[in-house]
Amino acid sequence: MADADDVRRLALSLPHVVEIDSDGFDFRVGNKGFVWSYPERLPGKPRVIRTDVAVLYVGDEAEKQALLLGEPDRFFTTPAYDGLPLVMLRLEAVDVARLAELVTDAWHMRAPADLLP
Repeated sequence: MADADDVRRLALSLPHVVEIDSDGFDFRVGNKGFVWSYPERLPGKPRVIRTDVAVLYVGDEAEKQALLLGEPDRFFTTPAYDGLPLVMLRLEAVDVARLAELVTDAWHMRAPADLLP
């Protein structure tokens, strides 16, 4: 089971990553977000930053759908994310090794070519 501390440790271990000040976690590379805590918005209620759920950049709709359909116990989305290459990951449903793979993949897709090793 992974948690917000694991997200932070993994993200900050990658080159050129900056953590943005937030109520949860928010990581960027080349000024582009690749993983952050989920800002849950329920109708009629104030926004709540969920540090038990990570929003991950996944690159495209095909990858998004593959994760949502292939691992529905781990990944979900909301109408606010329709058309965006982002998924939400339930951290308690993933081990640290899988989280490392997902965070690293998101970083690779967002890092500018001149920052890649």
